[in-house]
Amino acid sequence: MIFDALKSILFVLILVAIIFGAMSFLGYEINEQYFSYSKKKCEEDLKNCAQNFLEKGEKKQSCNFKCLEPKLIVKKKIVLESN
Repeated sequence: MIFDALKSILFVLILVAIIFGAMSFLGYEINEQYFSYSKKKCEEDLKNCAQNFLEKGEKKQSCNFKCLEPKLIVKKKIVLESN
């Protein structure tokens, strides 16, 4: 049982390492600042929506905002060429 769990954990770690290596080789990287930015933006949108709801009092009002955009999580690396 413990051996199977360790095998699974090792498999996942190796798979993640291969994926990150392939991404790096192809010129992509994880946008680490996206999650902190996205969290702040979602909190602001939620606050504005709640404030509008309280001011207008509309029962059918819906807040339509995206908190996660997968296209922005993985970004192309910026390569600076030196002469």
